[in-house]
Amino acid sequence: MAKFHAPEIQDNPSGWGPCAVPEKFKDMPYQPFSKGDRLGKVADWTGATYQDKRYTNKYSSQFGGGSQYAYFHEEDETSFQLVDTAKTQKTAYQRNRMRFAQRNLRRDKDRRNLTQFNMQTLPKSAKQKERDRMRLQKKFQKQFGVRQKWDQKSQLKPRDSSVEVRMTNQHCTFLIGCRVFVSPQGGERHKFPNPNPFVEEDIDKSEVASVAYRYRRWKLGEDIDLIVRCEHDGVMTGANGEVSFINVKTLNEWDSRHCNGVDWRQKLDSQRGAVLATELKNNSYKLARWTCCAMLAGSEYLKLGYVSRYHAKDSARHVVLGTQQFQPTEFASQINLSMENAWGILRCVIDICRKLEEGKYLILKDPNKVSPGLRTIETL
Repeated sequence: MAKFHAPEIQDNPSGWGPCAVPEKFKDMPYQPFSKGDRLGKVADWTGATYQDKRYTNKYSSQFGGGSQYAYFHEEDETSFQLVDTAKTQKTAYQRNRMRFAQRNLRRDKDRRNLTQFNMQTLPKSAKQKERDRMRLQKKFQKQFGVRQKWDQKSQLKPRDSSVEVRMTNQHCTFLIGCRVFVSPQGGERHKFPNPNPFVEEDIDKSEVASVAYRYRRWKLGEDIDLIVRCEHDGVMTGANGEVSFINVKTLNEWDSRHCNGVDWRQKLDSQRGAVLATELKNNSYKLARWTCCAMLAGSEYLKLGYVSRYHAKDSARHVVLGTQQFQPTEFASQINLSMENAWGILRCVIDICRKLEEGKYLILKDPNKVSPGLRTIETL
């Protein structure tokens, strides 16, 4: 018959609990453990778990004090790993991506024969005259009326006029549909009282680009007279025989496959507004300059021509796909062009130039700075 052996009771008269640790539990750390506790994960080969911040603590240990069940990676210098140094194969989107940059480098070789200029930085005292962009951006000035529309003396000898500031808007016009400055009715040229002062006598006048120059003068304040040589590209005769001057400019199509644009041959007739909106986004300065030139010249209409290459690789032949006509004042409001702001910026630039010494300067905009600056030019 089995006997009951009473266990040995360890009495601890000075405290509570056992007075000695059993031999089988000696040197064993204590940590609570249950099947629901989280244990440290050895490795995550995919790495997708740690990309989401919600699961960053998913595989951490349950208790911060005890780390017996957490995994610690110790570097083993005796281990060896093979590194794949094979060249990765480029995808179809990465091939020939430097082709367009190399094409621009080839174009730079053709520009080396052009006239080179030596630009010297202005001294420190002159740099203080530079104005930041914020000051030139909102510089308003009242609009000035034309004091003299036709100045025959200035048209023949513009250098003899005693003025302080002269400006010339650049002639960058390609005529649409005709080569001469003619009236649509009758096919005869519309002539001005004075001939073209820039055409020499030994040159065939039929080969000269058709353009009419018009000198106009404004008074900027009390001490500045501004004379601008404006240009007209053509005339339009109304039903009652009145003559309206027009400015003709062209927009050249770029390959739509490389610029995410709109194909003019397919969308020009049905989506002409989308084509013009794309040009306003990509060439806003050019359209604003053309509109300003038409308003300074006093032209009643601004006609835009949409010109495309006959073939994408043929730069000699072009096709006129269509035309569009605007009134300069209405078109300026559509493209958010403020003439008051333009007059204010012009007056600010003139005031800066008048304080400089006599010489030839270049208004240069550094792409890394917000303020334009003036640089002296010396021809080599």
